[in-house]
Amino acid sequence: MMFVLVVVGVVGLAVGSFLNVVIHRVPRGESLLRPASHCPQCTAPVRPWHNVPVLGWLLLRGRCADCAAPISVRYPLVELGTAALFVAVAARAGGLGWWSLPAWLYLAAIAVALALIDLDVLRLPNAIVLPSYAVAPLLLLPAVIAERDWAAALRGVLAMAVLWTFYFLLSVVYPGGMGFGDVKLAGLLGLYLGWLGWSSVAVGTLAAFVLGGIAGLALMAAGRAGRRTALPFGPAMLAGALLALFAAAPITHWYSSLLVPA
Repeated sequence: MMFVLVVVGVVGLAVGSFLNVVIHRVPRGESLLRPASHCPQCTAPVRPWHNVPVLGWLLLRGRCADCAAPISVRYPLVELGTAALFVAVAARAGGLGWWSLPAWLYLAAIAVALALIDLDVLRLPNAIVLPSYAVAPLLLLPAVIAERDWAAALRGVLAMAVLWTFYFLLSVVYPGGMGFGDVKLAGLLGLYLGWLGWSSVAVGTLAAFVLGGIAGLALMAAGRAGRRTALPFGPAMLAGALLALFAAAPITHWYSSLLVPA
């Protein structure tokens, strides 16, 4: 188990390095392959050894090797954060069945990218969300076949439709507070949460609104947002889904104990 977690952590560092490219280029409509990694200030190409996750940034002391322009600390933090999330997801996936691990690692990866892009530009790019409607079922299919759990697959499809419809109605009723990007993301998260169970759907959905509300109130209290300030909801949705992955059962048990005291 420890060996698997170490390997997943190393993979997470590499994926985090790629996600930095995704986060920067996808909102701008740029290619992920060309040009190669380069300094945005002097356009000098990044040497291969400077592209090593985290270590490259440390070796450069956070500055371009050619023009000494500062390199944001967010780059190594994204790499470390992705690695930590990959390890946590792998540890949790062990209890769900290893066949589902690739699907959950994929969700973790796009969650990092989508959350930061939404924070940066208030948008959840179709280039990431829409292909995931094909990728996620393909990655979950081996788990369904190996475990012969077709009920989970059906539940995932139903939850996808339910959450998509719920968020769509919210976007119609309150268009200023819910974008269509959130609607599309809701369907994808519904597929994953439904595969886990209806309690996970409930916890993940409710948690998104609770976390989003807390973040909004905190920003207003700090004077960084007002009642009419547009705030990204994608990060809260993704955080809620991941919270459900790790803690839906204890949260459901706690809530049930409040309704029916022992």
